[in-house]
Amino acid sequence: MDYGHMAARALEGDLIGIDEGVELLQAPMDALPMMLEAAFRVRRATFGRRVQFHVLMNAKSGLCPEDCGYCSQSSMASSDIERYPLRSAEEMVRAARSAHESGAHRFCVVISGRGVADDELEEVSRAVQAIKSEVPIEVCCSLGLLDLGKARQLKQAGVDRVNHNLNTSAAYYTTICSTHTYADRVATVKAVQQAGLSTCSGVLAGMGESDRDLVDVARALRVLQVDSVPVNFLNSMSGTPLEGMRSLTPWYCLKVLCLFRFMLPKTEIRVAGGREVNLRSLQPLALYPGNSLFINGYLTTGGQSADEAIAMVKDMGFDVDMLPVLAPNTT
Repeated sequence: MDYGHMAARALEGDLIGIDEGVELLQAPMDALPMMLEAAFRVRRATFGRRVQFHVLMNAKSGLCPEDCGYCSQSSMASSDIERYPLRSAEEMVRAARSAHESGAHRFCVVISGRGVADDELEEVSRAVQAIKSEVPIEVCCSLGLLDLGKARQLKQAGVDRVNHNLNTSAAYYTTICSTHTYADRVATVKAVQQAGLSTCSGVLAGMGESDRDLVDVARALRVLQVDSVPVNFLNSMSGTPLEGMRSLTPWYCLKVLCLFRFMLPKTEIRVAGGREVNLRSLQPLALYPGNSLFINGYLTTGGQSADEAIAMVKDMGFDVDMLPVLAPNTT
């Protein structure tokens, strides 16, 4: 394949075909350096050498009635994780302040469950209002399925972005979940957009899906015109239906990131959950197609610390995209 030509087409707005996407994912390892160089050309055109950091807060853990096969917090899982109800607004504010001090550009409040209850939404909204008045950081919320009314309430509270991942293709979705549908997830993304919020929606690779499934979900995210795409790689947890699944290699993960960069040339591509265990020593190369990272861990698993991530970014010759320094709290 001519990856340089693919990069030029991506920059011109041309959507690569399904067969081309599958061929890219099936390319031999020898093609990876050329693929990464071409993906970096596309990344650099919009994002330069900037890298944004994001910090997650698992504000409500476990207790979820859904049966998503990959998730340690679902009703199907017997994983040994901490389970607790929604954290207080004060705890969320403290976590946001800590995220900013770590160098994060965005603080992400995540709760388990099918959707957010009214009282939970009130508490999250109260927390967001306080964060936006006290901490110079963008706020993202991931609260499960949302309707337009709840999305508008988040917008009014000051939320900058809402996350709701598609995770996989429409064709494969019933294989990983039966308690809600792919269409439910698409409807949430559209409600968020209708409310005037920035959208974050991504993928989870390594669940047994085909190369075609990954191409299909990349194309679907392009059609939805989401602003940010976290590319997650399965970190199979004990006690989940996908326990023991280990289908990913570091070089395949890099090809997945390149696919999403070519497919979504002007979209934030975040190297997200599972990058440490799947990319391993090749993690730095993910910065060529990707332009943002999670730091300080994920929902129920650990991850790369802020200091380690900053060192990696600088060693690769990239720049950390940080928000203004927080003024000392004199109150």
